[in-house]
Amino acid sequence: MSYLKKYFNKITENRRSSAAIAYLAAIDAVHEHSPEIGQAIVQELKDQRSHLKLIASENFSSLPVQLAMGNLLTDKYSEGYPFHRFYAGCENVDFVEAAAIEELKKIFNCDHAYVQPHSGADANMVAFWSILVYRVQNKEVERLGRKNLDELTPEEYEKVRQLLLSQKVMGMSLNSGGHLTHGYRHNISSKMMQAVTYDVDLKTGYLDYKALEAQVKREKPAILIAGYSAYPRLIDFAKMREIADTVGATFMVDMAHFAGLVAGKVMQGNYDPVAFAHVVTSTTHKTLRGPRGGLVLCKEEYKEVIDKGCPLVLGGPLPHVMAAKAVAFKEANTPAFRTYAHQIVKNCKALAEELMAQGLHLTTGGTDNHLLVVNISEMFGLTGRQGEMALREARFTVNRNAIPFDKNGAWYTSGIRMGPAALTTLGMKEHEMRQIAHWIVKLLKATKPQQDEKTGGASRAKIYIDPVVLESVQKEVADLLHHFPLYPELVID
Repeated sequence: MSYLKKYFNKITENRRSSAAIAYLAAIDAVHEHSPEIGQAIVQELKDQRSHLKLIASENFSSLPVQLAMGNLLTDKYSEGYPFHRFYAGCENVDFVEAAAIEELKKIFNCDHAYVQPHSGADANMVAFWSILVYRVQNKEVERLGRKNLDELTPEEYEKVRQLLLSQKVMGMSLNSGGHLTHGYRHNISSKMMQAVTYDVDLKTGYLDYKALEAQVKREKPAILIAGYSAYPRLIDFAKMREIADTVGATFMVDMAHFAGLVAGKVMQGNYDPVAFAHVVTSTTHKTLRGPRGGLVLCKEEYKEVIDKGCPLVLGGPLPHVMAAKAVAFKEANTPAFRTYAHQIVKNCKALAEELMAQGLHLTTGGTDNHLLVVNISEMFGLTGRQGEMALREARFTVNRNAIPFDKNGAWYTSGIRMGPAALTTLGMKEHEMRQIAHWIVKLLKATKPQQDEKTGGASRAKIYIDPVVLESVQKEVADLLHHFPLYPELVID
């Protein structure tokens, strides 16, 4: 089967783009070599076209971004950093990586950028260890009168190693909307350092800066982290930096979720983390709309240690992904992207307002950013897992998420997290968000827990959906997506 030959004549003249032709040709090449893999790629396109993507951490990258990853740059080893490599033949990788770095510096007005991390978790590990090397290791080596680690005796090295492991990191708890890598007990971040966490206010769901300042002064962390994966409000990074400074902590921000809002100049002033943090980490594939990967931004004094993320933490860089990052960063540094970023927030607020108008309770009573967390147990008697399953049946893709201090725990949860970044990429606006909110409530009202055969009570996982309502909502979703097609230039039946 040839997708390119079969559908080329169906591509209208105004859609006959070089990107579409290249993409279809690539699918053909994969399909010819490995039909089952080629079919899985095509099926994923069909699935994403037929579902409303409301996962706050997902988006749609452009075809040029995706195509930039499929090339021979993947065959090149390039340990080191631009113009300082441990392998010969890296001239083109140097150019690509340097271009990505310079684009980031323009977007975020930062001193330095590092684009090698393979993911947000990797970016955080690079940041953590670089901060520890800068704050602890280098100073201890100097105190011992040595030039570097290699000059330490085994006994001295063990002392430095134990000193590194004794440092304390403090981030928002997973229970309050923080991320696994911010000190969660089952994550490496809590095993490489002593980890303590802070929570949001139990009643309001908001971050309490006075309570946080008191806790920071008690705990005296070496690293104070701001950032989240499920906190629907803005953070005052100027205030956070002030709090970090009271104990001499390095202030680190993980902006993986909202990097696109910073790049798009939605978050400015006290809400721009780059202006206040010593080190900033991010993914590149969420609101920033790039390929799957990570990045680190830092003040000038951290540049040298951050650039040694490989071999400190990372293995070989991925030059083909760095090429895709460079393409995405160029896209993000445009007026069109800034308009897009502002529309994400408008859409999220419209979605939140309509859900609340329908009687649902949202964490903090609304949103200021790109995401919201809704308590579905309270109104519908469903767990988050049941809601996630029901909505997927109706062609919504969401993820279950714990609400603060969730009684249902992290697996079943009481809530659902949603975000409209991907739907905003498709061109949807406030009107569509209000329609979607109505369909979500309609569907969940028609969903009931099934009986647990073992206990005789209501199951926390199994559900029954009124088939008439389910079919109605599925049709409405399909009709909406027909007007907002994903990659319309890719004509694949």
